Amino acid sequence: MDLKIAARMIAVFAIGAGLTAAITALHDDEDRFDVRAPRIARPGGDPASRSELIRCRDLGAAARADAACHKAWAENRHRFFQFNRPDRPTPPRASVEAGHE
Repeated sequence: MDLKIAARMIAVFAIGAGLTAAITALHDDEDRFDVRAPRIARPGGDPASRSELIRCRDLGAAARADAACHKAWAENRHRFFQFNRPDRPTPPRASVEAGHE
């Protein structure tokens, strides 16, 4: 096979592969399940706690000594990191006796 023909075949294959990849990436199938991040009900949090956080922000350095600010910050951390969600289930372990028989 001639070198020019091989080069042309490789070029055509590369262009075809690139077009296929681009079309596949840009194809928007409406029947496909949309896998996005879960949305929270109130993205800004509870309006009362939000106003408390704003108050603490406006206090500046004095907020470090304010107990209400510490409570608001703790609630905000819990909401942000979602400490109330259930832990992952742990896989069952083999019993210790089964290994010694």
